[in-house]
Amino acid sequence: MKLGRRAMIRLVSLTAAAITALSARNIILMRENRNKDILISNGYVRALEDLSAAADNISSTLEKQLYAGTPEQRSKLADKLFNEASSAKSAMLQLPVQELSLENTYKFLSQVGNYAQSIAKKSAAGEEISEDEYNNLKSLRKYAETLSSDLWSLEKSVSSGEINITDISNHDNPNYIEVTEGFTEFEESFESYPRLIYDGPFSDHIMEKEPQMLKSKNKVSKSKALERASMTLNVSANDLTNVTERGGDLPAWIFSDSENGVSCAVTKQGGVVSYFIKSRQPENVSLSMKEAVKNAEEYIANSSYDNMKVTYYEKQDNVVTVNFAYYIDGITCYTDLIKVSVALDNGEILGFEASGYIVNHQKRAFPDEEFSIRDCREKLSPMLKCIGENRALIPSAGGSEVYCYEYKCTSEGGRNVLVYFNAQTGVEEQILILLENESGTLTI
Repeated sequence: MKLGRRAMIRLVSLTAAAITALSARNIILMRENRNKDILISNGYVRALEDLSAAADNISSTLEKQLYAGTPEQRSKLADKLFNEASSAKSAMLQLPVQELSLENTYKFLSQVGNYAQSIAKKSAAGEEISEDEYNNLKSLRKYAETLSSDLWSLEKSVSSGEINITDISNHDNPNYIEVTEGFTEFEESFESYPRLIYDGPFSDHIMEKEPQMLKSKNKVSKSKALERASMTLNVSANDLTNVTERGGDLPAWIFSDSENGVSCAVTKQGGVVSYFIKSRQPENVSLSMKEAVKNAEEYIANSSYDNMKVTYYEKQDNVVTVNFAYYIDGITCYTDLIKVSVALDNGEILGFEASGYIVNHQKRAFPDEEFSIRDCREKLSPMLKCIGENRALIPSAGGSEVYCYEYKCTSEGGRNVLVYFNAQTGVEEQILILLENESGTLTI
């Protein structure tokens, strides 16, 4: 059909308008994406600065620890070191470095504060610090100094615009090696790292503990593990293009998408999900804390974990993290822990962590009680009023399990306090102060 002159003009005008509209829309989308990229990049730069500063502080505090001559000063510096290492790990989690498998770096940050606290505790008990312990502190300081130097060099290159940290997830980008080498060189430098044996939860003899839950499980293939990760994350297996391996105490396959928006670790033995993370950040709150906790309980029940009891929960950045402990025969096993993170905007499960459960869960024969729950109650401080009592299995600092009586108490100032007495020896094992507010309950 032949178009008339007027129809042709109208068609040309409509086409031009459509092209103009599409061009304008593309410009807007490009601008929005550019702004989004800038925000993401700025967030990475801030996290890198925080990590570099924390590594710097760790190095200087370790040096001061070498010079400390009194138990009081060692204790003060050990607490400072623990907080700085926690800050470093928090900053590291905000960087897109999951696929680099920085196990040694995480191990270093976990051990450094705990080792210093162990030495401070020994010093407070009147014991001398050994030559080996001083040498270990020197070695730790050397590693902290190296990490700090590498990170500040990387931070300088990123801040100046010389390299873009978002290139870390693009292996084909020419800047990929420059961005990652600051991390990978440090990761590969652990050949002479000291094997730290001490009374603490990250001691090498604890971290090398055989996972009790996986003892009788068979090994799974990479494809089976991928299938499990895909089902857990509710995404296509084709989207989980980044695959790395984790060794150590809990060998696993780690699967994530190209943008590190989701990540899931599946144990090589047994094919059990040890953790998963979804990086989505909820921007508003639609659920109550009670509803979020209920969502977490339903998720645990549907994940085939039986006899799990809610212990504590914490709210942060519109996400509630609920802690569960195994509960059997009236005994709460705080050793067998699972954490579930719930988005407060729509109830989505954004995170799951079950390493504690996998490593410790087993069939147990609980020991006989040599002291009665009444006997131990009478040993409570006169500054506390007992309002409830239970039986519990708690982890010791050295990694063993202690069968205890748990007393929930209140202080004169209104504080809620948990006190634990060993049911076999009658010794007061642990005191925890509960911090309770609208954001949840934490223990210190």
